Order: sequence, then structure tokens, then C-alpha cells
Amino acid sequence: MAEQAPRKFKVLKWILGILLFISLVLVGASWYISVKFKPLIKKELKELVQTSTHGLYSIDFSEIHTNFITGSATIHDVAIIPDTNVYRTLIAAKKAPNNLYYIRLKRLDIKKFHPFDIYFDKKIDISLLLFDKPTITMVNKHFDFNDNRPPRPKKSPYDYIKMLFKSLRIETIDFKNARFKYINNNGAIPDIDSVANLNVSLKDWLIDSLSAQDTTRLYLLKDINLNLNNYTYATPDSMYHIKVDQLHFNASSGKVNIKQFGLVPRYSQSEFAKVAGYARDRFSILLNNISLDGLNLPAYLQKQELIANEMHIADGGVAVFNDNSFPKLERIKTGRFPHQLLQQLKMQLTLKKIRLSNIDISYAEFDRNSKHIGKITFGKTSGVITNATNEAAYKATNPMMEADLVSYVMGQGKLAINFKFYLNSPIGAFDYKGAITNLDGRRLNQITKPLGMIQVDKGMIKELAFDIKANQNVAKGSLDFRFNDLSVALLKKEEGRERLVKKSLLSILANALIIYSDNPNAEGKFTSAKINFERKPTASFFNFIWKTLYQGVKYSVGVTPQKEAEIRAQVAKFEKMKDDRDRRRLRRQMRKEQKENPH
Repeated sequence: MAEQAPRKFKVLKWILGILLFISLVLVGASWYISVKFKPLIKKELKELVQTSTHGLYSIDFSEIHTNFITGSATIHDVAIIPDTNVYRTLIAAKKAPNNLYYIRLKRLDIKKFHPFDIYFDKKIDISLLLFDKPTITMVNKHFDFNDNRPPRPKKSPYDYIKMLFKSLRIETIDFKNARFKYINNNGAIPDIDSVANLNVSLKDWLIDSLSAQDTTRLYLLKDINLNLNNYTYATPDSMYHIKVDQLHFNASSGKVNIKQFGLVPRYSQSEFAKVAGYARDRFSILLNNISLDGLNLPAYLQKQELIANEMHIADGGVAVFNDNSFPKLERIKTGRFPHQLLQQLKMQLTLKKIRLSNIDISYAEFDRNSKHIGKITFGKTSGVITNATNEAAYKATNPMMEADLVSYVMGQGKLAINFKFYLNSPIGAFDYKGAITNLDGRRLNQITKPLGMIQVDKGMIKELAFDIKANQNVAKGSLDFRFNDLSVALLKKEEGRERLVKKSLLSILANALIIYSDNPNAEGKFTSAKINFERKPTASFFNFIWKTLYQGVKYSVGVTPQKEAEIRAQVAKFEKMKDDRDRRRLRRQMRKEQKENPH
């Protein structure tokens, strides 16, 4: 037994020695082949890029390291740049692409290629091409001759490599933690945007005799995946940050998912108007679970045209605040309604359907007179918007954008409203029709007290129905307001007191002489208000809607121009009676003092 142990040890040494020798031979062979083939690889790689892109692009790098045992290679200091002279020639020949790319990176890794297949079978088959932390610049210039062009090359790249190789396949091309800059050269001044921490994965890129005609491929690719995390962008006015969290795009399904989108003010409510220098709406938007289905990637890449079948926003909130203790910046807002602004976008946009679910919307305002904040809320807003487009071809087929929405006013009253926007109207024509039902009027005190100095003591809104046809200048229509047991109090702000106090006399007069307590009244008479409201040029879209409905509400509760004149006359009469009484009291006091002090 003792003699067998040294023999086994000797055998083991021989085996290890042979394996070490084989390894050294393979490493030496790999090194020798690498040294011999390195100039050839460098030359062939440069020619491959040149020929497969019609000479438009060239690749340059400082050095290349290869390992033929593992089938891997590393290229350092890589630069892929376009030849602008070739680009101008292609433009003249109407063959230029809409996009030019500049790519630079420190290191490019090639994983699991098969040298023997390359040498003997003339096939390049690579498992992974990894661009680590590249800097990519994309320059877009739209050419009409590329319109309606399919997402495939006009001439197959195979024609440029077939003298060297039968096929070229890369299973995965990964761009990890890329910095991407987009330059839009379609206007008088280039529009530049950039993003970091972008990950792009290109799947199954194939050049062979058939791939260029494969309709399941997009630019010779089977699929594209894009991921963007924690993107933050400061708006040009420096008042907001735009934030996008966890964006994912898949080309084969045409679907985009965004976990969260935010428009985040950089200043608090108390500081926002101070920084802006005037009373300005402060928007705070946070939308969750956003998805785009059926995104047309070729249209976006070729023309920066965003076309999608459906957009869905699952939940979120939109809050608007204005501090009117600051001076207003009066601007002409004619031509700036939602559907008009959509037509003014530089980007061509078509969202065939937008679904909203569970969106909380609020508007709050600090009033300089009451020194209080008034707020109105529209909770759990849901609905569908169809045909949101500024594309002429879509508008020729359907020139109307429509919105059907349901919301709950102050958490109680149900609001159902339908908007029709006429996209081709030169005066911004639109219609809206709907109703608010079953709302306790006292819930409106949250906005009527601070902003209108009116308190609803009691009253039940059964239905407030409206049907309005409008444009950017005037609104006409009707409003039917059904309510019961309505009573209000007029308020005023007194110095040194935090709370608003009632104007007792005016409140009594308002309820006794003007305000209808019921509509229809006890005799069954119903008051329907006709609306004819002219918009001020400085009024916004939502201000226009509010003031139009407010006119109808005033008329429905009895506050007509004639009644307002009547109450003013009554107030003047009472004020005169009060002054006369005070003067009489003063004269009596003076006579009394004279009797007591005759000298």
C-alpha cells in the first residue's frame, strides 16, 4: 500500500504537467494568433463599418485585445463618427437618413465570438456587444424623401459584406449607463436635450441574404428594449423639475411604461410667486402607472412624430395654486386654449385614446382681500379623451377631439361632463355639456368664503346642468340649476380679526329680496338661465368656463342685473336712513350739552 501512494502522486504530477503544457500551448497559440491577426482584425473591422454604412460612418480606436480561447475581445477608446461629406452626397441623392449618430466610449467588449466559424465558414456570430458608459449624440433632420419609408434599409447591407462573410449576427447589443444627447435641427435654432443613465438593449441584429426584407425586423433587429431610471430635468424657466422614474420601452410590443412622472415646483407655495415676481399658477403634478400602447417607433425615429394607439394614466394628482396677493401679469391668452396649444406643438402628436383613472385635481388661491386660501377639488376623476392630434392627415379624417369625464366635486357632488374640441377651427370653437348632481351647498364654502366672501348657510344642489357652445371670444347656451332651501350670508374682513364676519344687513336683504330659496319654487315655477358671456382677452380657458357657468348660476338664484341694481338702491336707502339717524342723535346730544352748560 505504501508503494502505491508515490505512484499515484507521480501519475497526478504527470496529468497536471500535461494539462499545464496544453494550457501554455493554447495561451501561446492564442497570443500568437492574436498578434498575427490583430492588424487584420483592425483592418477588417474598419472596412466592415465603412462598407455596411455606404461610407457614412467610420470607426477608430486606440488598441484591441483578443482572446481566441474564450472568443472575446476588448477595444479601447472607440469613436464611431459620420463623414459629413458623404452625408451631403447622400442628401443630394435623396438617400440620407434622418438621423446621424456620434458614439464615443472608453471600452467596447465583444463576448463569445467564434474564430473558426469566421475563418472557415465566413460567418460572424457574436453573443454580446457591450458599450459601457458611452456618450451618444443623435442629430435629427427630417427629409421628405424618407416619408412612408419602411423600417428596413433600401439596399441590403448584405450586398456590402457578402464578398467577405455569409452573415453577421449579434445576439445582444447593450448600451449601459449611456449619456444621450438629442439635437433637433428642424427649426431655425437647434433644439438640444440630453439624458443620462440610459440603458438600451438591441436584440438579434442580423445581416444575411434575407434579413433586409424580413418584415418582423426593425432596422435588422428583432427587438429593442430601453430603460431609464431617475431622470430629472430642470425646465428652462428654472421654476420646476421634470422627473421620470422607471421608464421602460419595448419595440416589439410598442409599449412604454412609466412608473411615475412628476412636474415638481422648485419653490414652496409662499415662495413661488415671490421668485416669479407676479401672481402665477403653481402646478404640482404627480402621475403614476403611465402606459403607452402601440407606439410607432419608426415614425418617432424618422420624424420625431409621436403616434400611439392608447395612453393610460392609472392614478395621480394635479394641484394648482395661485397667490393673488402679488400683482397679476396681464397677458393676452387668446389662442391658448388646450386644443389650440396642441396645434401649436412643434412635435407631431397623435394619441388615439387617453384613459384616465382616479386622478385628483384641485385649484387653490390665496385671496388678497380675505387673507384666506380658497380651494375646490375634483376627486377621483376618470374618463376617456379621443383623437388628441395635431397631424393634418388624422384631422382630415376626424377634426374633433372629444373628452368624456366623471369627477366628484368637493368629494361629494358627481360631475359628468363632455367636451368637444374642433381642431380645425380658426377661433378655437368647442362645446361642453354636463351636470353636477347631489351636492350639499355648504361644501362649497371652502372656495366661496375666501374667494367670493359668500357663505352658504344651507342649501341642497339637486342638479346643475349646462349646455354651452363657445369659442375663444364668447360662450352661449343654457344652465338649469335645481336646488332647495338655499340661504347665504355675505362676509367681510375686519382689521385685527382672523375670521371673516357676516354683513348682517346685506345678508338679510340678499335672502329676502334677491336669492331664491328654491328652484323650482313652491308654485312649481322653474327659472332656467340663458347664457351669453363675452370673454376678456386676458382670461384663461378655465377662467372662461368658470365665469360662464357663474353667470348662469347667478341668474338661476335670482341675482340678475335688475336685482343687483335693486339691492344697491335698497342698501343706499338703508345707509341714508342710518346717516339720518346718526345726525339726529348727534343734534340731540349737542342740545343736551348746551342745556347742561348754558355758558
